[in-house]
Amino acid sequence: MDQLGRTSETPKSPWGGCPPAMPSCSLSDVMSEELARQLEEENKAFPSLTNPEVSLLSGEETDTNSDLMLARLLQMQYDRECDTQLRREERKYNGESKVSISFENYRTAHPYDGSESSEDEVDWQDTRDDPYKPDKPQVTPRKGFTGKGKNITTKHDEVLCGRKNTARMDNFAPEVLVGDGLGMDLKLSNQVFNSLKQHCHSEQRRSARLHDKKEHSTAEQAVDPRTRLLMYKMVSAGTLERINGCISTGKESVVFHANGGMLEEQPVPEEVVLKVFKTTLNEFKNRDRYIKDDYRFKDRFSKLNPRKIIRLWAEKEMHNLARMKKAGIPCPEVALLRKHILVLSFIGKDHVPAPKLKDTMLGAADMKTAYYQVLQMMQQLYQECNLVHADLSEYNMLWHQGQVWLIDVSQSVEPSHPHGLQFLFRDCTNVSTFFQKRGVAEAMSVYELFNCVTGLDLTINEEDEAEFLAQIEALEKRNEDHVQKRGKKTFPLSSWDGSPPLKHAADD
Repeated sequence: MDQLGRTSETPKSPWGGCPPAMPSCSLSDVMSEELARQLEEENKAFPSLTNPEVSLLSGEETDTNSDLMLARLLQMQYDRECDTQLRREERKYNGESKVSISFENYRTAHPYDGSESSEDEVDWQDTRDDPYKPDKPQVTPRKGFTGKGKNITTKHDEVLCGRKNTARMDNFAPEVLVGDGLGMDLKLSNQVFNSLKQHCHSEQRRSARLHDKKEHSTAEQAVDPRTRLLMYKMVSAGTLERINGCISTGKESVVFHANGGMLEEQPVPEEVVLKVFKTTLNEFKNRDRYIKDDYRFKDRFSKLNPRKIIRLWAEKEMHNLARMKKAGIPCPEVALLRKHILVLSFIGKDHVPAPKLKDTMLGAADMKTAYYQVLQMMQQLYQECNLVHADLSEYNMLWHQGQVWLIDVSQSVEPSHPHGLQFLFRDCTNVSTFFQKRGVAEAMSVYELFNCVTGLDLTINEEDEAEFLAQIEALEKRNEDHVQKRGKKTFPLSSWDGSPPLKHAADD
């Protein structure tokens, strides 16, 4: 007791009562064998000091002040929580996939770890000791055979080769479903295995081609990455304010509506369309008929590069529209050409395109007016522009503000084309048939319309169309011979007897 009346007590340890201090001993006592045996007996009497897991699993409440035991208990609890989290992440990562990823190598195995699962339960994720794992096929030694005498087995043995072929199926691509034959004693002959292998490779090549074609082609209402980049550059440069969406699709192109901006300090029309020519030739395979014999593009035509053909196709429409605009024919105005993208003025109002002539419900007077407008445009196109539309029908004529507008002239050719007059006869057939069905009494027959547009005087026999076509083919043959003889680019077809040629419009 001190002067203030307080009793001095030894402070208690937070881990429990402090053991009495061990008496000091000399070096000779420490080195004695009797002391070593005494310490060994004490350790056997208290196994929890060396294996804290035993006391924890046995459920005994141990009051200890050993820091080592507490550290081991905490480490064991931490490892158990870590393993539980790994199992949870493993289930989340794999989901319901047939091919799973195992985190078994990252877990901590304790010799006395008590798992909550029963002993009979098999963790299917742990494949280190999988009893159903197929055995590796028998490997033939370097000398090429095993055994001796009658029991010799070479590398060409039918059973051995069949098992090897079955094991090789595991090397096929993941998308090839080989089934569960790997775990069976399945034997495939060389012929069957080679057929499967060839089929697997061909399917991989076909899949790669389809993927590459899809990535590098302009499909229905969609564009490839190159085209998207061109459109993005137009918007970034300020040529276009924004692109609103697709308004029309056809066999040769996809049409998008956009708002114009500025191009080289010149305003672009407020509403324009982007005509993106398709880079696939699946839907319009006969494009070369219209371009390879056109003298303007004959030297640049190449059948080996489809993308360059598409660019020529877009350039061809630009030149044809320039001729038509110069002659005063109602048609879209070209604002810009970028590779296979053509920016044209929009025929319509407030994002609503003008209807096609086939979709309009015109009265008798308007339909008659439309017929005479089409007749005049066909004459101007042939005589002033020196062009044949080659695809003229009610699908390529728009009705806007009481006027017929011509569109889609990328396939238009000159009359000197080897099939130019045949294309014109087909146009006349489409126009005459449409207006006659719509009740226009003034609509001429196909033969009369052809003579009216061309200024020719071919013999008309209503009952014999083949005779009329024969005259057209003879005239085309005569024009082709004339071009080859004189080396001229064009030869006007004004009449049978070689009347004075028409004045050709200059190509803009």
